[in-house]
Amino acid sequence: MPHLALYTFGVLKSPLADPAPLTREFYDIGEAVYRRIGQCPGYLGRAEAAGGERGVLFEADWGAWGEFAVPAWYDKGRTAETTALATTLSLWTDLRPALDAVYTGMHREALNRRYDWFERTGHPNYVFWWVPDGVIPTWQDGVSRLEHLHDHGSAPHAFTFHHSFAPDGTPAGLKAIGPEGDPSH
Repeated sequence: MPHLALYTFGVLKSPLADPAPLTREFYDIGEAVYRRIGQCPGYLGRAEAAGGERGVLFEADWGAWGEFAVPAWYDKGRTAETTALATTLSLWTDLRPALDAVYTGMHREALNRRYDWFERTGHPNYVFWWVPDGVIPTWQDGVSRLEHLHDHGSAPHAFTFHHSFAPDGTPAGLKAIGPEGDPSH
């Protein structure tokens, strides 16, 4: 059975190393959200750097998730002192569990505050795609899918909740997976 890959990417208003209260708040909330997401039904795992420090993304060892990569349009720093991004790469069993995890609870509360922490870039901030069972998506896969989504819109190759596709490439539609009135993201 295929699994659903999810890549998220956002440009922060300040570097990860910034000691300001807003950056600390983002980290504190983010760590709690990651713990909660890890307990959600349908969650299979996410890319985590081996022994990584705060802000050390480009030099980190990501194991099977591959070498760290970012979209071509990211134009901020790439060192521990200057990196200003937040990104995740995760695997899910299906769209419904991912939707439930993203749009409820602590993650939903964090989404409501995203513009406190993130710049509005005009680029999509997440993308889904299906991978065969046993395949671990790479950071480069996520970047190329996000860029494809930006350039071409949702397609079976790269899609969003609102314009989603089943593993066989047929449109899934949000109404088939989510609650009515679910906000656009």
